[in-house]
Amino acid sequence: MIDMLLSPFQFGFMRNAFWIAAMVAVPTALLSCFLVLKGWALMGDAVSHAVLPGIVLAYITGIPLIVGAFGAGMVTALATGYLADNSRVKRDTVMGVVYSGMFGAGVVLYTSITSDAHLDHILFGNMLGVEPDDLWTAGIISLFVTVALALKWKDLMLQAFDPAQAQASGLPVGLLHYGLLAILSLTIVATLSATGLILAVGLLIAPGAIAFLITRSFGHMLVVASAVCLIAMLTGVYVSFFLDSAPAPTIILILTAIFVAVFIRKSYLSRQIEVQI
Repeated sequence: MIDMLLSPFQFGFMRNAFWIAAMVAVPTALLSCFLVLKGWALMGDAVSHAVLPGIVLAYITGIPLIVGAFGAGMVTALATGYLADNSRVKRDTVMGVVYSGMFGAGVVLYTSITSDAHLDHILFGNMLGVEPDDLWTAGIISLFVTVALALKWKDLMLQAFDPAQAQASGLPVGLLHYGLLAILSLTIVATLSATGLILAVGLLIAPGAIAFLITRSFGHMLVVASAVCLIAMLTGVYVSFFLDSAPAPTIILILTAIFVAVFIRKSYLSRQIEVQI
């Protein structure tokens, strides 16, 4: 029985999957708290899809894929911010237009070139095919993002809650705003080989949403989101081995199940309080 339970750790590709899951869990969880707090859930979705043309262009020109992905993510984030600030169109509408346009451009570029490469590992991730270079890239980016958010979380929280107060307090509001967008793009690059573009949005929303339902302070929210995301990712990789399923979708299903369970419990407790009152 013990040999069966430990069998996933006997394979190198599974050990790499566990490593990259642990690496990207904390930065994605921390970032999800800010996205939920700022109402930027659609921004995470937009940037995660919009990096596709950057990846294709990087493949065509022979530069590292992460450079193209980061560049496309930043173009999307900056274009969305500029259009939202200089038009009467609401931000969510602008994000939808920019994101769909970038994703469409990526698909057109991909279909216009002759290549043996497939979109599957880019769109859906390839956690079981992670190479040492992917681990180094994800580890370095994850460390940078985690340290940056840990050092500036109070400033970012004030900027998210009350930008006017943050500006009056002397904080560089513009730098914090676009810095968070840059961190978002970097985080998506770090998760590229793990969950891919489509499922990355789950990691950027679900942990923060779960922690938001459980906690009452933002500091606790960051801790709970990190713990939930880490447990869900490691459990998802482990369970996928026995279910013979892909790790990334399994992780997202676990996070979704946790959110539904927490939501039901929260609703039940709220009704109980109302009955007592």
